[in-house]
Amino acid sequence: MMDVGQYLCRIGCTSPMAVTLETLQQVHRCHLLTVPFESLSIHCGENIRLELPHIFEKIVVQRRGGFCYENNSLFGWLLSELGFEVKLLSAQVRNAYTGVYGPPQDHLILLVNQEGQRWLCDVGFGAGFRTPLSLETNLPQSQENGVFRIHWRGETLILETIEREKQLPQGGGKEQAIKAEESKGVREIMTDKGQKGWKALYKFTLEACCLEDFKEMFIYHQTSPSSLFYCKALCSLHLPSGRITYIGHRLITTHLLGEGTQTQTVVELSNTEISAILKEKFGIELLYPLVPKDVDIVPPSIKY
Repeated sequence: MMDVGQYLCRIGCTSPMAVTLETLQQVHRCHLLTVPFESLSIHCGENIRLELPHIFEKIVVQRRGGFCYENNSLFGWLLSELGFEVKLLSAQVRNAYTGVYGPPQDHLILLVNQEGQRWLCDVGFGAGFRTPLSLETNLPQSQENGVFRIHWRGETLILETIEREKQLPQGGGKEQAIKAEESKGVREIMTDKGQKGWKALYKFTLEACCLEDFKEMFIYHQTSPSSLFYCKALCSLHLPSGRITYIGHRLITTHLLGEGTQTQTVVELSNTEISAILKEKFGIELLYPLVPKDVDIVPPSIKY
């Protein structure tokens, strides 16, 4: 049985909650800080079903995470149960590895209408925004983990973020620090070099969808060599101080330093270390052995 109170407890909130912008912001942020964005089920032979009771069991009861179709569909259900006006929308993600947009229904996002104001919600995008973004402005919207903006191109909306260039720190003291960290298994420490400019994350329209519309792409992302989720076993979670991400044999920790700057460390993992890392860092204990896959993504043959 799906229970709102149990869901709120899972993400560290208490009920009852008023239907306000403050509540919307709170539950959005709390979900991101407690529920991982992950594709582990694909790489350990688990059955994934695009059905809300099944997703509730996985995320709330088993305390797992999921990819966008799981996280956002369940979060949309929570918002509706709380009394918010919610629409499911389709987005097409610009792949960070290939630079190519995915097919229609590539990504599930949410539109919330709160007192005549439209808000974009997305708790299934890894490095995305932490609190809902307003669709009533095309100006930059600053958050603790970055700067975002939404602008119109005809009937299409583009979500963008400021891309920041990274480099290995240089200088005697810093180089010595890197060598010391390497002895602990840290492969590299990246620092913020400054802004490179705006980068598109995904594009979408305001045409409402239903969950069944995403079934084909739900299967695609579990089977296609052009999908991030098929090619890489990953698990990512927002932290108050940044974000932590597991991919294949790597653990990547991003530290927020304020004003959009950050550092990043990458630790190499052995096969025997992965299960302990998933339990310690993400609270995840898998029932089946994980294949730590991390292969190159094949660009899709069709440009969207």
